[in-house]
Amino acid sequence: MEPPTEALGAALVAIVKARRMRPQAARALSDAAKKEALASILDPGDVVVGSLLVALHLKKRREILVAFLDAAKIPHENGLIDEKDTGDPIPDERVKAAVAALKAFPKGQSELYLNILWLQDPGRWGKLPELSETL
Repeated sequence: MEPPTEALGAALVAIVKARRMRPQAARALSDAAKKEALASILDPGDVVVGSLLVALHLKKRREILVAFLDAAKIPHENGLIDEKDTGDPIPDERVKAAVAALKAFPKGQSELYLNILWLQDPGRWGKLPELSETL
């Protein structure tokens, strides 16, 4: 999965600002140097942070996403929520079932995923913080 172009541009801007370098010089850095530079930035911006969190879960923890979305009855393709999804609030009983499905996974990873979901869209996930205490 490639990061969105918007995230790549935002990451480059963050590196340019943090390292006080010209954009051309930042683009010329090796991928390893870009990763190192980005990792040293305390606040690379919401777009970059959001993309990094999505990448973490899609690359290393996809099974958590799939289990949660299946239990919540949210259409998805291997952990990626369907683009046709309306973003409507999820009924509490479906959220509760989805949280229960995460008990099979390491608690810290499940809690991180639930925190990210809620922070990205608290209106959609309603009582998720309360329900996540049951993990």
